[in-house]
Amino acid sequence: MKNVRTQNLKASGLFPENAVPSCTIISGQLAPCCTILENINDGVFTIDVTKRITSFNRAAESITGFKTEEAIGQHCFDIFRASICESNCALDKTIASGKPYLNPFIFIITKSGERKPINISTSALRDRHGKITGGIESFRDLSELEQLRRQLTQSFTHEDIVGRHPRMHEILSFLPDIAESESAVLIEGPTGSGKELIARAIHQLSPRKSGPFISVNCAALPDTLLESELFGYAKGAFTGAMRNKAGRFLLANKGTLFLDEIGTTSMAFQADLLRVLEDGEFMPLGETRTIKADFRVVTATNLNLIKLVREEKFREDLYYRLNVVKISLPPLRERREDIPLLIDHFIHKFNLIKRRSIEGITPEALSFLTDYPFPGNIRELENIIEYAFIPCKGPVIDMEHLPGDVFETFNGTTDAHPDAVSPIHNEEAEKIITILNQHQWNRDQAARALGICRTTLWRKIKKYGLME
Repeated sequence: MKNVRTQNLKASGLFPENAVPSCTIISGQLAPCCTILENINDGVFTIDVTKRITSFNRAAESITGFKTEEAIGQHCFDIFRASICESNCALDKTIASGKPYLNPFIFIITKSGERKPINISTSALRDRHGKITGGIESFRDLSELEQLRRQLTQSFTHEDIVGRHPRMHEILSFLPDIAESESAVLIEGPTGSGKELIARAIHQLSPRKSGPFISVNCAALPDTLLESELFGYAKGAFTGAMRNKAGRFLLANKGTLFLDEIGTTSMAFQADLLRVLEDGEFMPLGETRTIKADFRVVTATNLNLIKLVREEKFREDLYYRLNVVKISLPPLRERREDIPLLIDHFIHKFNLIKRRSIEGITPEALSFLTDYPFPGNIRELENIIEYAFIPCKGPVIDMEHLPGDVFETFNGTTDAHPDAVSPIHNEEAEKIITILNQHQWNRDQAARALGICRTTLWRKIKKYGLME
């Protein structure tokens, strides 16, 4: 028998001579255990008693980003870089006690610097006499499961916020300090720009992360309902109040209360809210005693609150109570360098949710979306990608998979339906269809003949309903 590490690996010579090897070659053939380790989805590596890596399978390479030749002979903590390496090492415990160790959820830092969630399992390696000679650790990448969990629970952190635009980088850099401060936060930004995602990230980064995150859309409720939703009510407080109901103020106790579209509320409601924020006490409808609640308030608006204050539509004292820290989110059209990142993010998200394997987007479609004005901001981009998953049956999203509305918006017209413009009475449409026919509907050739780019040609085809 001859010691080997895994298939296609050279022996590192780190096992003692009398140790039971992790893999063996019998009569020149790789033992079955080695083949199995190389073809499973779990990462596996082994170490000797000095904690130097002696084997490293293909899945370990894929998950950590380190090649086998980079890992063999290195200390495991220099390659694996787990959150428990410094003070709670599972392999240390296993080698010391000889007992297996399980940890359901930890993080490692990959070679590229990505923080990746995994679970691990460790066991001791022994020689023929039962002496411990090292350890073996298997681990599984939980990235996809963790992303799905976050989608279901909406427990987002700053790591879920995609962006390399300088303004977004500035916000993300400052976000942990904002979260730690416990101060009131006002988030400004156009509809669909990700205000609630920022609010949830502040909550998850704050000392209150173990408490509730309670979200209220103030624009969705009239004043009477908004008051009962926030303050709660006692049984019999009004017709239909058949039982006591806790309000959002109380539900947010020890957590964060997020009031979205705060600029749409009435002056009367604003006065009531100001009293609660100043005293920390409120009285449910129909009650005779006040209740105290401890919550942090984060508000958001797509309106200019300063302008509303000047117009006497928003209380100045409430504005300054809410505006301790202001975060201003730019519209997507001002951060176009983030569009490719967001597209990749949403493709990955919907691949997980819809169990698809779309690889990406064509350069033409990416160019089109990069130039698109996005009046609905990030939410609109997400909807566009989700729609594209329906008609797209191949590996990449192309122009024909984008919803028709985006072409109408791009061209600044609402009559871009196929039957809205008659090609017969339109000189430009006639010219385009003539050139297309001359080139057997080869769009690259037709675009060159027309002296326009392929993206522009596609928009005009959609605009005039010139489908082959």
